[in-house]
Amino acid sequence: MFSGVFCALSFALSAQDVFPTAQPTAYYTTPEGDGLEDASEPQSAPLVGSFASNVSDLGNYSVRYEWRVYREGQENAPIINRFDENLEYTFTESGTFYVQFYATFVHGNDTILFPEEGEAEPFVVSISESVLELPNAFSPNGDGFNDVYKVKDGYRSIVGFKAVIFNRWGQKLYAWDTLDGGWDGKYHGKTVRDGVYFVVVNAKGADGKEYKIRKDVNVLTGYSGTGNSANK
Repeated sequence: MFSGVFCALSFALSAQDVFPTAQPTAYYTTPEGDGLEDASEPQSAPLVGSFASNVSDLGNYSVRYEWRVYREGQENAPIINRFDENLEYTFTESGTFYVQFYATFVHGNDTILFPEEGEAEPFVVSISESVLELPNAFSPNGDGFNDVYKVKDGYRSIVGFKAVIFNRWGQKLYAWDTLDGGWDGKYHGKTVRDGVYFVVVNAKGADGKEYKIRKDVNVLTGYSGTGNSANK
């Protein structure tokens, strides 16, 4: 008999000692599709953030979820407020952002807040200013070097992009609208003649910068090798 009472008492005390909590986590996906667990160092936009609350030991408590995304010093004027268990948000503007999770656990007259006062640790997301450059030449000769005219490596935080290739008479030869796309130097399936062509680019950076670029594109099929002179 005493053994049964002791077991019941132990169970009651154990249940009373377990309270709901949360361990929020973050995971980010870059424009190139790479995964990150920390975005506090400058990243390129658009950056997709996936945030999980990871609430545990809820028991008989009900829970109210809240996520705030805000800029420094603007916690009470957030960019967004969401009241879902988890959050997915795409960062398309440059700057430093904070993502804070809150939870309110209620059971009868008992209320538990997460995080406790003074213990908030928001996720920090840094989005760099935009960078966009294009070369003035390429060599579409199939040698594996500079065969495609495209945006130079190192571009950052470009959230809108369109490029069009024209010949000297203003005839449209090719267009693309993704940063990993480009022109292979062909028109109607045949490589164009060596000479000067033109690229017109309209793009937008996460920092609000508008890119309106018009520049020469030199087609140099006679160039080969690993040098950079055909892709500057």
